Amino acid sequence: MPVPMIEIRGLAKAFQGQPVLRGVDMVVPEGMVTAVIGKSGEGKSVLLKHIIGLLAQDGGEILYQGTPLSDLDRAARRAFRRRCSYMFQNMALFDSMTVFDNIALPLRETERLPEPTVEEKVASMAERLDLSGIMAKYPSQISGGMQKRVALARALVTQPGLVLFDEPTTGLDPIRKASVLALIDQSRRRFGFTAVLVSHDIPDVFAVAGHVAMLDGGRIVWQGPPGEIAACNDPMVRRFLAGEPDPDEVGLPSDAA
Repeated sequence: MPVPMIEIRGLAKAFQGQPVLRGVDMVVPEGMVTAVIGKSGEGKSVLLKHIIGLLAQDGGEILYQGTPLSDLDRAARRAFRRRCSYMFQNMALFDSMTVFDNIALPLRETERLPEPTVEEKVASMAERLDLSGIMAKYPSQISGGMQKRVALARALVTQPGLVLFDEPTTGLDPIRKASVLALIDQSRRRFGFTAVLVSHDIPDVFAVAGHVAMLDGGRIVWQGPPGEIAACNDPMVRRFLAGEPDPDEVGLPSDAA
């Protein structure tokens, strides 16, 4: 079996004494989309932030291509983080900046490239994602779907090897959700990155994912190819896939629903 790009072993995290991640074991195979699914409030975004290093775990370890990140020296850890990109749930576009400057931001701040190189890279990415005609506009002047496309361009402009998507289709109607998922899939095929995508949009996300992991109760309760999850016998997984309420959360007897 090939070594996964990312392997998570026993990851634990608590906030103010309240456990959120209770020993997460998960793999992220290289070259495909891994979809992390589960109920709201289960810590999916917290998991993403640990992978990219925005949060420090209380226990467990994260391995990159078989090597624990904790074993990397400072330079190697910086190099890993430069290979990663993060697309925030709210897109985090700056209203005071043009579309061009939003996309250029990581090149200017992280890569510190000469301005002619920045302009060349931004123009190339804009052309590939059909954004060339709006580069002088501000985020407030374009549609929500186009803002998603701009956020994706900013995430990809540094040519990352790993891209983390935190609920990229939140707040979109079904047609635009399908468009954003298709855009992510097409971009992955075109640019060759590995992706981890947090989503509630099932079964839609299964069409673009090569690997699925379900987070529940602070642990991964199932992971594998999307085509096999329907055969899972775990009651929580089956309820989630069917969109049924959890009896423990709505006060129903365990044999009701």
